[in-house]
Amino acid sequence: MTKDDKIITFESYYDSMLAHIVRSKLEANGIPCFITDENTIGANPLYNQAVGGIKIKIFERDLQRCREILATEGDLHEQDHFEIDDETNTYVVCPYCASTNVRNIAEKKEEGEWSNLLGSISNLINPFHTGKNWHCFNCQQDFE
Repeated sequence: MTKDDKIITFESYYDSMLAHIVRSKLEANGIPCFITDENTIGANPLYNQAVGGIKIKIFERDLQRCREILATEGDLHEQDHFEIDDETNTYVVCPYCASTNVRNIAEKKEEGEWSNLLGSISNLINPFHTGKNWHCFNCQQDFE
């Protein structure tokens, strides 16, 4: 095995869909690559941080060309993030598809004063009822 045949980690992603998008872009440009740790994280999404994310592996000889290909797309890592749940102090993972591409629904709503008052009253009446607080942008599901 020569130095050119050495396999290296090109990038790591927390979102498997984004990793597959990048892998597809590289393969479409003739770069042989593969994804690792996706099954481990798929089995238990909480391993995502411990494992270091889903990794894209390439040959070291293709490193510069991979950087050039992705440079035309902009920084895809801006889409790769994870939200922290204030109550549990852990990051939020979609229970349907194990994606971290989620947002808090309550934060994006800008409702009027009356709807906030009604929401507060309903919480006083039934304090154990919680609405669906999170939205997954990969599978389009809402969850608590």
